[in-house]
Amino acid sequence: MTIHKEGFRTILIVGWAIVALIFLSLQYIYPLQPIAHILLSVVLVAFWLFIVSFFRIPSRRFTYKDDAFISPADGKVVVIEETVDPEYYNEKRLQISVFMSPANVHVNRYPISGEVIYNQYHKGKYLVAWDPKSSTENERHSLVIKTSRCTVLVKQIAGALAKRIVNYAEVGKSVKQNEELGFIKFGSRVDLLLPLDATPAVKIGDHVKNGVTVLATLP
Repeated sequence: MTIHKEGFRTILIVGWAIVALIFLSLQYIYPLQPIAHILLSVVLVAFWLFIVSFFRIPSRRFTYKDDAFISPADGKVVVIEETVDPEYYNEKRLQISVFMSPANVHVNRYPISGEVIYNQYHKGKYLVAWDPKSSTENERHSLVIKTSRCTVLVKQIAGALAKRIVNYAEVGKSVKQNEELGFIKFGSRVDLLLPLDATPAVKIGDHVKNGVTVLATLP
């Protein structure tokens, strides 16, 4: 397991703040309430370890399939439905959405290889990520990947806690399945808008892993 580069600054800042709080507690709380000082120190260290866990990148054996869309995020499948998204497509698409909790791995990956032909950031609200309106009203970053067979829209969506979306995509850039496309700090949601002839390989409630779980396949 390694730590993602997006986490270094946050981990350092939180770490120094916790060291300062423990030092102050040692000076002012420990002489009066030593047990309280110990409990506070344990809670602060546990919180720091939890922050570190947000930015972990576990070792995995990735799944590579030209006719499949691999999950771009860790989390739980919360949507599988046909929908019309006004941002890019003027036709029905198959939407599969993965909700990322604060306990999930937060790196996002390309679900398929191809060329980035669209990449757009949108300001918006911070509704809870499982709200259906979050797909179109929340802060989000959308990109479209074109392959020899189809296009797919990947949408990183901010939530009530996640207020920092990192996106590495560039229009005209060729990308490979399971390469990093970005990072959503402190969880949220990722939507995929797939061709209607794609066949879901998961069901609502399934827990999936980025770079590993097949979400859908092409005929």
